[in-house]
Amino acid sequence: MILEANNISKSYRNGSNKLSVFTNINMEIESGDLITIMGASGAGKSTLLNILGTLDNPDTGTLIINGKSIDSLSQIELSHLRNRVLGFVFQFHHLLPEFTALENVLIPNQIAGNDGDKKKAVELLDYIGLSDRIYHYPSQLSGGERLRVAVIRSLMNEPKLVLADEPTGNLDLGNANRLMDLFNKINSDFNQAFVITTHNPEVAAIGKKKYYIENGILSLTDRF
Repeated sequence: MILEANNISKSYRNGSNKLSVFTNINMEIESGDLITIMGASGAGKSTLLNILGTLDNPDTGTLIINGKSIDSLSQIELSHLRNRVLGFVFQFHHLLPEFTALENVLIPNQIAGNDGDKKKAVELLDYIGLSDRIYHYPSQLSGGERLRVAVIRSLMNEPKLVLADEPTGNLDLGNANRLMDLFNKINSDFNQAFVITTHNPEVAAIGKKKYYIENGILSLTDRF
């Protein structure tokens, strides 16, 4: 088991008012899972993903990652776990504009305290068809190419789980389809676990496990 979420609840306060985002969410994620979470804007998809990725804290419930309860970890231990076990892909790619594609891909290695495995980075960029773009800067890449670089960056430390938040939100249909094909290929070739949030039923349909979040409730579904 990579991740186990038990009875996760989250709310926000606005003055004296309390807004419940979701309650008692349970989820288990194993190696090779390809999970999609669909819901309308504001349903809590990104909030849930941030909690699963330890970027936010739930009000109640427990989160166990790689066999460890995150409540028992110091901030340094939690940062180390996040860097080693989890990978992140966001709607906005967050590539550093002054770094080449290759240099951006190497960043997770360097955060972990290594010089960076350049050979591996080049191989992964070749795997996604960007071997001729490794020395290009983000401004010289298309939107779809930048997202593919961000996906490869998320894989550099060989995470057990990649969390992707609305990754196709800013892509045209062609690039969105190519990115979904890439997620499928990586999942199949490397047995890589993914959790992908989306409001697009075509993206949600690629999930081996499909969830829908609505009115604060997360449920398995086959509606798309």
